[in-house]
Amino acid sequence: MLVIPAIDIKDGRCVRLKQGRMDDETVYATDPVEVALRWESEGGERIHLVDLDGAIEGFTKNRETIRRIIEALSVEVQIGGGIRDRKAVASYLESSRVRHVIIGTAAYTDPDLLTGLCRDFPGRIAVGIDARDGKVAIKGWVETTDESAITMAKRLEGVGVASIIYTDIARDGMLTGPNIEATGEMAKAVTIPVIASGGVSTIADITALKETRVEGVITGKALYTGGIVLSRAIEVARQA
Repeated sequence: MLVIPAIDIKDGRCVRLKQGRMDDETVYATDPVEVALRWESEGGERIHLVDLDGAIEGFTKNRETIRRIIEALSVEVQIGGGIRDRKAVASYLESSRVRHVIIGTAAYTDPDLLTGLCRDFPGRIAVGIDARDGKVAIKGWVETTDESAITMAKRLEGVGVASIIYTDIARDGMLTGPNIEATGEMAKAVTIPVIASGGVSTIADITALKETRVEGVITGKALYTGGIVLSRAIEVARQA
């Protein structure tokens, strides 16, 4: 299981939000590049980058910061946040270091776009499914739909999605532990690899998520507060 450190970018800074609320932020660094290099030095094999401003606005807002991170790193990244058209996807994928571009809102609102992206960029398109009380949330988590997260995940079967990044919004940034039950249900419901996100706060959470058979786990706030040491989390995740 892959442990993926998260860097959430707002106004060019590295921040963490509570349950995705843009007005409830903690700034951890003014230069996200330094943070990315730290996670790389501690053994991170892939970095999860989120353009928080882009997620709300619907288009890329922190492109220059993300560019600097990509150029500074030797490891791969996955990028999400406000990526809702082909031009933005193609621009990011010009870099071989970008493993996956994550489509969230557009995967729900424009399934034809998603299908075309998966066809034209095979193996490099991931889908972020963010759930509030089991229902899909979109547009930077400000709008909750009537569709269940698992129903949406099943719709993605056969489309060519490289992975699903599943986030339980109620747990995100709260250090209360991941929703193991819901994550396990998601992983069992589809053949698409699932990456868990939201609430991971201890090494015990890493161990518990291994039992769900997810491909990876994203952790953010716990790394910044010291609740999880990245090198130790990676060691546990690699154990049989």
